[in-house]
Amino acid sequence: MACIMVRSKLHTSLPQGLPTRQQVLDFIASSEEPAGKREIARAFGLKGTEKIALKALLKDMAEEGLIDGNRTAFHRLGGVPRVTVLRVVEIDDDDVLAIPDSWQPDDATPPPRLRIVEVRAKGPRGAGRDKQAALKLGDRVLARTEETGSGWLAHPMKKLPATNDQVLGVIELDGSGKGWLAPVDKRVRHSVPIADLGGAEEGQLVLAEPAGRSPRAGVKVTVVLGDPLAPRSFSLIAIHKHGIPFVFPHATIEEAERAARLPLSEDMREDLTHLPIVAIDPVDARDHDDAIWAEPDGSGGYRAVVAIADVSFYVRPGGAIDREARKRGNSVYFPDRVVPMLPEVLSADVCSLKAGEPRAAMACHLAIDASGRVTGWRFTRARVRISEVIAYEKAQARIDEDTAEPHLVHLWEAWRLLEKARHARDPLELELPERRVVLDQQGRIAEVAIRERLDAHRVVEDFMIAANVAAAKALEAKVAPVVYRIHEPPSREKLVALKDYLSTFDRKLALGQVITPSLFNRMLKDIADETEKALIMEAVLRSQTQAYYGPRNAGHFGLALGSYAHFTSPIRRYSDLLVHRALVDAYDLEQPRPPASADVPALSGLADRDRSDLARVSDAISAAERRAMEAERETIDRYVAAWLSGRVGEVFDTRITGVQKFGLFATIIGLGGDGLVPVSTLGIERFGYDEKAQRLIGEETGEEFTIGMILKLRLAEANPLTGALKFEPVNLLDGASGIERRGDRRDAPPRKSGKYQAGKRGRPGNIRHQGRRR
Repeated sequence: MACIMVRSKLHTSLPQGLPTRQQVLDFIASSEEPAGKREIARAFGLKGTEKIALKALLKDMAEEGLIDGNRTAFHRLGGVPRVTVLRVVEIDDDDVLAIPDSWQPDDATPPPRLRIVEVRAKGPRGAGRDKQAALKLGDRVLARTEETGSGWLAHPMKKLPATNDQVLGVIELDGSGKGWLAPVDKRVRHSVPIADLGGAEEGQLVLAEPAGRSPRAGVKVTVVLGDPLAPRSFSLIAIHKHGIPFVFPHATIEEAERAARLPLSEDMREDLTHLPIVAIDPVDARDHDDAIWAEPDGSGGYRAVVAIADVSFYVRPGGAIDREARKRGNSVYFPDRVVPMLPEVLSADVCSLKAGEPRAAMACHLAIDASGRVTGWRFTRARVRISEVIAYEKAQARIDEDTAEPHLVHLWEAWRLLEKARHARDPLELELPERRVVLDQQGRIAEVAIRERLDAHRVVEDFMIAANVAAAKALEAKVAPVVYRIHEPPSREKLVALKDYLSTFDRKLALGQVITPSLFNRMLKDIADETEKALIMEAVLRSQTQAYYGPRNAGHFGLALGSYAHFTSPIRRYSDLLVHRALVDAYDLEQPRPPASADVPALSGLADRDRSDLARVSDAISAAERRAMEAERETIDRYVAAWLSGRVGEVFDTRITGVQKFGLFATIIGLGGDGLVPVSTLGIERFGYDEKAQRLIGEETGEEFTIGMILKLRLAEANPLTGALKFEPVNLLDGASGIERRGDRRDAPPRKSGKYQAGKRGRPGNIRHQGRRR
């Protein structure tokens, strides 16, 4: 650690010449900065050979047990340096406890626990505000320490950056009592020796870091997180594993509370409080970004308003909230919690479009003609009062039962026009099921099911797509910066692989033609055999690229749109907030801070740094989105594995999702969660791997296993810590797999045999449908 040393006035009167042992101890105890060999030599005015003698003295004192440390900083053995780095290991109500970060594993005494003294600052109403709320388990701080009659105290000076070499795992003890760190990542197969348990016990979930530079040094436990199978632990594993920020700094919370009190200027906002605008959301939604309204225009079309939370009014560039939101990139949604992009006072309260409450909104006014084309749009800052927040299921029931209010009926009628235009556009139709984990009040799994896809979902989705397109085109019309949502066409490499795969079904894909979503849709529509259709749909899905954010438009292939931006979810996506700010600038929608709010950043448009380099922030939020997707998927896998751990031995209907030389990957239909079927369990015959056709073929029986095939498999293992499943055949027979099939392909067109090739070891890439992240 680089430090600027300032010599204390206390030490200017120290005697010159080689100090005694007691003088060294006194100096170390009283020093206001880290006391290393250089600082000791400077304090006592040592030069030349005296420095060599000091080095020998310090070595002797260390061997005698008087001091500990290194040439950077010494401290009295069993004590703590006056200024040192601490790591937070426990937060209990108002107490934040930490231990020295550099305490060695082989110390004879356990590390002392220091209570971090809270730092009080004036809150919005003069109340004391605890700045240590910003500290969380594992945080490192540079602190000034003192020993009192009741124990050690620490006064934080600076919060230090987190280390990137921490690992997450569960403590295991072998027969000799030696500790091992079992991984919670199913991609890591080996446990790591533990050099220092740090007080952790067998079976506990912990954070650890390398104990030395050599891998043989093992790891030392830094934070004990508790029972890995307790409710809420699965999301906690993902949060720590992926380094997702989940505690807001004190300055961010304070600024959010001040921003929440900003008054809505009635004379500077369009008044839409008279419109019966409704928000249609999941029944368990934590926030409400969007609401919609429509009415006939008298000429066969409709006027519509898509009202979106005006987050840019509260979160202004350069402020503490904005800095934290940029770092997070998006909210992360787990079954048991949400890690929001914005502090709760904004995300769940002031910005959330709650029924009956006046709210600040960015309103997108749409003109929809009789063919469903959006012929015009305009954007305003408005005041809205949502008439009702309705769950998807309830809205659908009202429509189906003819009990819906007129404004809800108008929404469906307007959507029918948008749907007509959508069919004409013919976007990629790859509907994939979304798993839903339902927890009881104790946080335990009550149900794992597939979310039902309703027209109500499509109503909201098509209105949001229309508003997103309008936002992108409105900014283009002003030659303004745009953060586009980009989904590029499949790469030639993936198209060649798809062409080779389709050839095994005697189906052709001409690479010379223009590849469009409708081409894939027609291909799938023409397949009568459901098993074959499932196989080819999986292959088409794997050929797709991953969507991302960027300032240069490359279109959205999946939606068959030339210009597309994310505008409709600024509470949970930073990309949308940037689009809102660009609209504020382009259409003169600025609303400066009120004179009495000098502590709130002045402007709500784009910051100069973003305007000049949107590529940089676009890359960052794209990476944050990928991090969130992986964390959410892994957490669902862990919940599913926990749900299934009591059903080991049961037989399930599964679908093959991947084929490799070493086995199959299959997922339980209706639940999800990939599991491995090792090739060694398929029977005594040898299986060849046809990489081109993505299948295993028995060399004696010709038995085939390929992606999309539906099988009955027995669940052999379910590991909640890693989310990993393992399957095995139902009735293993000599010379045959004994796997029972559903929907045998005997009546399907014959397939050509491909060349056997050695497969790459590892799990196949899992390209997922964009869903709500379109």
